[in-house]
Amino acid sequence: MKYSKVYIEALGYELAPVVVTSSELEARLEQLYRALHFAPGQLQALTGIRERRWWEPGYPLSQGAIAAGKKALAASGISPADIGALIYTGVCREQFEPATACRVAAGLGIRGNTAVFDLSNACLGVLNGILDVANRIELGQIRAGLVVSCESAREINDIMISRMLEERNMANFAVSLATLTGGSGAVAVLLTDGSFTPAKRRRLLGGITQAAPEHNGLCLWGMTSDGKGGYTQSMSTDGVNVMNYGVELGRRTWEAFLPEVGWRNEEIDRVICHQVGSAHQSAILKTLGIPLEKDFTSYEFLGNMGTVSLPLTAALAEEREMLSPGDRVALLGIGSGLNCLMLGVEW
Repeated sequence: MKYSKVYIEALGYELAPVVVTSSELEARLEQLYRALHFAPGQLQALTGIRERRWWEPGYPLSQGAIAAGKKALAASGISPADIGALIYTGVCREQFEPATACRVAAGLGIRGNTAVFDLSNACLGVLNGILDVANRIELGQIRAGLVVSCESAREINDIMISRMLEERNMANFAVSLATLTGGSGAVAVLLTDGSFTPAKRRRLLGGITQAAPEHNGLCLWGMTSDGKGGYTQSMSTDGVNVMNYGVELGRRTWEAFLPEVGWRNEEIDRVICHQVGSAHQSAILKTLGIPLEKDFTSYEFLGNMGTVSLPLTAALAEEREMLSPGDRVALLGIGSGLNCLMLGVEW
């Protein structure tokens, strides 16, 4: 995939207000830790995450996406009337129908001749949304499009912590560990054809996708029967194999990505990866031959926010002047399934 007239016009984000430390989660799991003879501090030691953020109970996902979208529009000066596509791409959605994107569009004043819909693909949702909008722009169908997402980790964490306390065994803790890394946040990515402002920045050069769908059972989040005629959320992750197979898929994608965007490894100035944790970061950078100092992370204080993590981390990197005009930036996304998507941006 190559693009000649697609730009990331603006990034907007909204941080969840409630800070939850790994120590707080461990305090809730004290009975489990005692049963398994765990010493406090294991959660941060295993993941590198010291804290994450959650929304207040009952916070509407659409409100987080609207807040992020308003910030992106305000930063660009582009009118809601100019938006030709609004895509909501979160794993978390408010209802089966209508599309959460409809509430977001209404909240932003986007209507009329506009494509408004949801798109879901695990943690790759925002990057997939970027490609959808980029294709519409490249084809001349629209001049601007907005990709938004809002993720919430509070509810699934509360459910899984209760389940871990009920079962109190190592097997359940192992498949639930990834759940405890979950953070909450919202993000918006505004893409245009570059015709709105004279300064053309963050040009999307292209990207590549690779799939290994045979590993679709490694990370599962959904509704399961409670055995009493009802349903409840559950999550389970085979963390070891997600990392092993994910890193291998990342290696294959990277090898295809570099020639697609016309870069050599040593020419890349910065990479922004999906934020999983310290073990995943170390493994993927080592495998791809990327120096640690070229990466920028947020998982230490924001956890894994699913679809929100990578674009919000890119926004933070720009705010902290870690991304400069002209930098060659690789956005490295991966999602359960397994799917991998990498994008090249000339910042």
